[in-house]
Amino acid sequence: MKTILLILAILVSSVLHADLQQIQLARVQYDGGGDWYNDPEILPNFADYLAKHIPLKIDKREKVVKLSDGAISQYPFLFLTGHGNIVATDSEISNLRNYLTAGGFLYVDDDYGLDESFRKFISKVFPERSLIELPASHPIFSCYFDFPNGLPKIHEHDSKRPQLLAILDDAGRIMVLYTYESNISDGWADFETHNDPPEVKETAFRFGVNLFYHLFL
Repeated sequence: MKTILLILAILVSSVLHADLQQIQLARVQYDGGGDWYNDPEILPNFADYLAKHIPLKIDKREKVVKLSDGAISQYPFLFLTGHGNIVATDSEISNLRNYLTAGGFLYVDDDYGLDESFRKFISKVFPERSLIELPASHPIFSCYFDFPNGLPKIHEHDSKRPQLLAILDDAGRIMVLYTYESNISDGWADFETHNDPPEVKETAFRFGVNLFYHLFL
């Protein structure tokens, strides 16, 4: 099992004087009119499920951060979603790039309608790198729970196949993970939000565990 170097480094630097050394998941607030805030229960529900499977202290509250905030370095896991446009300044793009190349991680879930804007945005963050698809044989699909067919499709959008896309650094570490035509995070919402069957929600949560486990453990 891989050592937790990234998490340990962040915990040492960010909670040196805190009473509880906990990992907190953070949602990215961006400009452009996209509903970055939709389904606010997503990260708390995911953190609660994670805590039952991952042997780390996880704060179950959601933290909202802007890309202009230098404090994003305190959070090992940034989450971005929505249905619309993403607008970022040059300084925000530079701040995110520095965070990711220094060991941070961004998970983006296309909530249908985000794809075109996100691809333009991330190409500004990493103009020299491309999103690549991770095949079903990639260890992220089997590191904790088994997904032999690759990325599950939680919500149907327009019948396109789900894809797990990533941007890697020179060492092969995943800096950005993007779920397209899958909508994993909708499965993390409260039942009454989307009325997903229990087995669909369980699949979404399980893939989230794999995502976190592969990246950090």
